[in-house]
Amino acid sequence: MGTRLYVGNLPFTADETQIRDLFAQSGRTVSEVKLVTDRDTGRPRGFGFVEMGSSEDADGAIRDLNGRDFGGRALTVNEAKERSAGGGGGGFGGGYGGGGGGGRSGGGGGGGNRRY
Repeated sequence: MGTRLYVGNLPFTADETQIRDLFAQSGRTVSEVKLVTDRDTGRPRGFGFVEMGSSEDADGAIRDLNGRDFGGRALTVNEAKERSAGGGGGGFGGGYGGGGGGGRSGGGGGGGNRRY
């Protein structure tokens, strides 16, 4: 098991210090806390990632905190999965080809009427 955990269903008022303190309970070591914010508004998106000091700390955090009430919400805590290529991103296609389709192949239909 890895040491990077996904933490979901966070209250929007939670900050990194509160999350660090929560995961450090029972003597666990927390290496890093990263809460995800909306890139346009800067507001919290209600999830984040916690890097634990060891796989034992990560296992203990999952066991103790998954489903636990925090700020009136039941937390989701599990091992973070690596993002697969081409997944997510909400609108990124891979290319900078301006307009038209957003294509995954990198071209995206841009270029319009150019002839080469």
